[in-house]
Amino acid sequence: MKRYEHSVHSVEETLEFAFQLGEKLKENDVIALEGDLGAGKTTFTKGLAKGLGITRTINSPTFTIVKEYQGRLSLYHMDVYRLEDTLEDLGFDEYFEGDGVTVIEWAYLIQPQLPRELLWIYLYHQGETERKIVLEPVGERYEQLCKEIMGK
Repeated sequence: MKRYEHSVHSVEETLEFAFQLGEKLKENDVIALEGDLGAGKTTFTKGLAKGLGITRTINSPTFTIVKEYQGRLSLYHMDVYRLEDTLEDLGFDEYFEGDGVTVIEWAYLIQPQLPRELLWIYLYHQGETERKIVLEPVGERYEQLCKEIMGK
């Protein structure tokens, strides 16, 4: 699996990179978002949302599991951190196959329920404001998306 790496040096650069990705997202795209606490998962999602034409304030769905937003496409923003100890099927496939884009924070916790093809995005601290963003596409659609966004 090919990996694409990009470094950002500020919150604004994170938002801009995510915005550019959000502009290219299509119906049924699934983003699995990973990173340590405070690495910028929700900030990244805010940029994606802006790229989808969403104007509402985006915040973490930690206590509700899923928040929905409307823009050019619907955004289903999930935080599955609190589902760590459950293996039951909670109907996530309805979102994955719905009419929008799904972003899942802590996606590894529901890995058996994830679609076969998706885009993994990892955010790593590299300093106080610097982050390394690693994209790992699974499937041709996401490979092409990474090539477009990374200019390769």
